Amino acid sequence: MTVAPDRVVTIRYTLRVEGEVVDQGELPYLHGHHNLLEALEEALEGHEPGDQVRVHLSPEEAYGVRDPEAVAVLELDRFPEEVEVVPGAQFYAEGSDGEARAFTVVSVEGNEVHVDFNHPLAGATLDFEVEVTGVRPATPEELAHGHVHG
Repeated sequence: MTVAPDRVVTIRYTLRVEGEVVDQGELPYLHGHHNLLEALEEALEGHEPGDQVRVHLSPEEAYGVRDPEAVAVLELDRFPEEVEVVPGAQFYAEGSDGEARAFTVVSVEGNEVHVDFNHPLAGATLDFEVEVTGVRPATPEELAHGHVHG
C-alpha cells in the first residue's frame, strides 16, 4: 500500500536545521489532512513502507520567513501569577480573529516581556530524512476527525 490521501502513514524522521538535529522520532499521521507541512506530504506521496526520502524545504515551504512585525512587548502583569515567565517559555494568546496564536518569550526586562509570534522555525531551511514505516487505510472515525486515533 502506498502513501495516498485518507491513509494513515507512519514515518520515522530526523529533522535538521543547518546540519543540527532539532527533532526526531516516529509519527503516525493522516495523509492529506494538513497534519504535516504540505511540501513534506507531497514529497511522501506514492511511497511505500521501507522507502527512505530526503526532503529539503525552504522557509517558504516550511514555516515561512521571519516577520519582524510579529514581535511585541507585553506587560508582565498580563500573565497569570502562577506561571513562570522566562525566556523560551511558550504561551498562547487569542488573536483578533479569535484563533489561538502561539508565542515565545524572548526576554523579560523588569515589567516588560518581549515576545515573538513567529514560529520557532520561521526563516529556517528544514532538512528531513524520512523512512515510511507503515501505511494503512484510515478508519471512518479517523477520517471524520481528520487525525489518527490510538
